[in-house]
Amino acid sequence: MAAYTTNHDPSVLSTHSWRRAQNSAPHLLPHLKPDMPIKILDIGCGPGSITVDFASLVPNGHVIGIEYVSSPLDEARSLAKARGVTNVEFRVGDIHALEFDNETFDVVHVHQVLQHIADPVRALSEMRRVTKKGGVVSARESDSFSWYPENPGIQSWLDLTTTMAKEKGGNPHPGKMIHAWAVQAGFQRVKIERSAGTWCFSTPEERQYWGESMARRMEGSGLAEGAVSGGFASKRELEAIARGWREWVGQDDGWFGVLHGQLLCWK
Repeated sequence: MAAYTTNHDPSVLSTHSWRRAQNSAPHLLPHLKPDMPIKILDIGCGPGSITVDFASLVPNGHVIGIEYVSSPLDEARSLAKARGVTNVEFRVGDIHALEFDNETFDVVHVHQVLQHIADPVRALSEMRRVTKKGGVVSARESDSFSWYPENPGIQSWLDLTTTMAKEKGGNPHPGKMIHAWAVQAGFQRVKIERSAGTWCFSTPEERQYWGESMARRMEGSGLAEGAVSGGFASKRELEAIARGWREWVGQDDGWFGVLHGQLLCWK
């Protein structure tokens, strides 16, 4: 039931590794205290950068990160070891059928996962099932993108990735509507806290990181392979998108913003 359009190529993991609890789960952080002996489940943990942050924030608790494939988990384990974090573990798992008992976790977290799966309501229902009474499900999904100056290559990137995600059965950029999915999954509307968060890339270093990683995705990731094999784009078109990203990187006035929808759903 996965609708993920790429894989865990180094160009993808480089962007995922940049994600930290502070820049990707700011709405949840006020509810995590060092003295809390809580259990946290981080779904779609990738290389573990957010997961290990959670474990550092609750040293008296325990954190489990799951990913639908094993390929990024060795990197996640290495990160935890390098940072001296021992209250965390990583497993393969399916968001649609979580292998945990009812009411196991105090916090269940997803970040940019619901947009990549075919049945986000079912996923949220599973997350609700494994959350303890009084616990919370946290979600954050992208909603819209904005950039300056105008760039046909970046526009082609957005059109291509959106089309591919829809064709695979995903729900691209659903930040504005994830609260509606939460209600359908059984959460009471009055117990859902909605908010918005952003990313912004504008300094030379930020543009280099973001733009170059996006360019490299067009040149060798699972996204590029799927685009060509599925007839969504030619190699020449992908090369043009990569050039567009690199042109943007070189723009002194370059700016790229991402708006996210955020949820805290209390059980």
